[in-house]
Amino acid sequence: MKFQFNFKSLIIFISLFIIEIIIAKTSGFLRHTIGDYLVVILLYYLVKSFLKIAPKKLAISVLLFSFTIEILQYFKLVELLGLQDNKLASIIIGSTFSYGDLIAYTLGVVTVCYIERYNQNKISKKSFKF
Repeated sequence: MKFQFNFKSLIIFISLFIIEIIIAKTSGFLRHTIGDYLVVILLYYLVKSFLKIAPKKLAISVLLFSFTIEILQYFKLVELLGLQDNKLASIIIGSTFSYGDLIAYTLGVVTVCYIERYNQNKISKKSFKF
């Protein structure tokens, strides 16, 4: 793992961040499911914007980080830290545990792995053309 700026990944991150902000202003399925699905993809491309790391390793790291945050929600971390009245902390850390969130995170990481594999195959095919 080393520092390496990746402009394309930064653009993807910024685009997803804007979408997440728009989704945050909604409620229901879109916010609670699609938002969780997209947030792991957003985190993946944020890290990929600045670090050169194997896609599989990065995807697993993002998934483990997301699961850790979700498990901390189960143990009411926001309340334990006395931040339940802090809206920003409640949004970032979250306050409710959901098995559905774990599924959404997993599907998001699977999507990233698929995208990376597709892009890698596309690059490999270009390099073998005569």
